[in-house]
Amino acid sequence: MSWLRTRSPFIIASAALGAGMVIFLMLPIAASIFGSASGIPGALEDAGTRNAIITSLYCAFLATLFTMVLGVPLAYIFARYSFAGKGFIEPLIDLPILIPHNAAGIALLMVLTPNSVIGSFFDKMGIRFVDSVMGIVVAMAFVSAPFMIRSAQDAFLSVNPAMEHVARSLGASELQVFRHVSFPLAARGVLTGCLLTWARSISEFGAVVILAYYPITAPIDLYDTFVTEGLSRALPINGLLILIAVAILIIFSRLLARQSRFLKPVEGRA
Repeated sequence: MSWLRTRSPFIIASAALGAGMVIFLMLPIAASIFGSASGIPGALEDAGTRNAIITSLYCAFLATLFTMVLGVPLAYIFARYSFAGKGFIEPLIDLPILIPHNAAGIALLMVLTPNSVIGSFFDKMGIRFVDSVMGIVVAMAFVSAPFMIRSAQDAFLSVNPAMEHVARSLGASELQVFRHVSFPLAARGVLTGCLLTWARSISEFGAVVILAYYPITAPIDLYDTFVTEGLSRALPINGLLILIAVAILIIFSRLLARQSRFLKPVEGRA
């Protein structure tokens, strides 16, 4: 039923307030895109801006891979098992979202600087985190890992444990149950976590600028341009980054829709 046909003052007021929120969210984005449209091709032609965007996309991919390898098993443990300290550890997973991201960058710098115990250990192996791609990846992974873990955890919680018990009763090992039952049925949630983690990583500024200012990522390139050359020079880069975010959102929505259509027959047969 259309909300207009309800003639309910509450529904009409809710729709009006919702429209206000949509305008609040979309107006700055639309103004930025249309206000900088003429300069976006020039921003794309700039080698520094292109390299910064490529660095962001590449490092975000590595950060997503890192958080998936470590985060999905943790999410499975959270979803299926109880253990001592779980009530304390589990809420801490969301802490990187809550603390200021420049504070996260300082915390990472304290741990990973070559003068620290951990940083010196990796430094001896030729792995440096300060002003390096590895540092960017770690900073991105730190602030975006909760999105991966929570999405995967919700996905595993949605899987009926009885299906896992049946597989175990038929002789499957824990690993086989995870590979052939739990993970395939939770794949949509894990994919959601991957896309959210990747998108969040691309936009990270605060933690990255503290730990690894170089090589330049897209948000840092935008900040540098704004500070050194002013708003007019920064607007085309800003519009370009917003367009990239819109493209990611469209791809995100379509991939989830395709994954949902793919999984429906499987779940129906189950």
